[in-house]
Amino acid sequence: MDFTPTEDQQLIQRTAREFADRVLAPHAAARDANGEFPLTELRALGALGLLGVTVPEAFGGANAGAIAYSLAMQELARGDASVAVLCSLTNMVGELIATRGSPALAARWVPRLISGDAVIGAFALSEPDAGSDASAMRTFATRTAHGWQISGTKQWVTAGDCASCLVVWAITQPPAAPGGPGRGITAFVVPGDAPGITVARLEDKLGLRATSTAQLVFDRVEVGDDAVLGAVGGGFALAMLTLDGGRIGIASQAIGIARGAFEAALRYASERRTFGQPIIEHQVIGAMLADAATWLDAASLMTLRAAALKQARKSYSQASAMAKLFATEHAWKVCDAALQIHGGYGYVRDFPVERALRDVRVTRILEGTSEIQRIVIARNLLLGQLR
Repeated sequence: MDFTPTEDQQLIQRTAREFADRVLAPHAAARDANGEFPLTELRALGALGLLGVTVPEAFGGANAGAIAYSLAMQELARGDASVAVLCSLTNMVGELIATRGSPALAARWVPRLISGDAVIGAFALSEPDAGSDASAMRTFATRTAHGWQISGTKQWVTAGDCASCLVVWAITQPPAAPGGPGRGITAFVVPGDAPGITVARLEDKLGLRATSTAQLVFDRVEVGDDAVLGAVGGGFALAMLTLDGGRIGIASQAIGIARGAFEAALRYASERRTFGQPIIEHQVIGAMLADAATWLDAASLMTLRAAALKQARKSYSQASAMAKLFATEHAWKVCDAALQIHGGYGYVRDFPVERALRDVRVTRILEGTSEIQRIVIARNLLLGQLR
């Protein structure tokens, strides 16, 4: 098995790394402290083609595949996790609309999204009482003479207050309609400035503070029939597929955050001296770094395997759930160890490991909590035994 990235993948990885080192990392702490949305940085990423890594070339994307996307997200998250989240989100929204929307809908939104012109896209799936159980959503869409009217409340919408384009999931059949979980749910593309959308609140978060997270209220928001993604009633399956791909992105971001913290800890342990020697030469510190390096390597390989399966159009749900679970749980351990190695200095904002620990924590929640990943994995194991 050859794990060497292709020339194109290496080019995208190198472009992301150079941008992260030159543009993102130097100002990441200031953006975090000020809660500054990285609009300029996102437009620069659009100019570099990094907002459309997985988007078909017909819409201006690179069509470079999931492996290149994973490598790019790792590098960007190493520089600034907030920017990586927004870049990942726009890639996902662009890919979804390009592959599941009508040609007219894709032509309207995708080139603008991935160029940075439309700034960003967002997903509106979770609700105050429907997080892990997306099938329990209450937002509904009713037929009108000209299309659909959407009403309801969405929670945890990253960049929901400033997104140009929202993918919104809503019930389009009565609760009594026949079918399994998620019956009658449909996905719609909604302009972010559509009349009837209200930002009810912005969350004050532990980490990723250069991104916004909004609760949105939809009050009879009007969209046309051409706003439907996929088929009417097929939104739940589309959401699950989107989450499978999103887990590769979250795993990649977690690896990037942890790698940045690991590199900082390695430098510090090589320079900091106690009892007459660099602290890396103390066995306990060396063991902590050895574990961290091993976890990062394993997480990267698992995530790239999931990305390779997705790119090859093979089943990747199990692989992405495993990668997301392992990468995020161990990225947290790496960041915690990096802070511990810094001692008291790691606990203050002068050193980047403090921000890394705050930023990485949410990766164990996004795109399905670690507990949900274990349920997905266990169910797939059971299905494998029943076949």
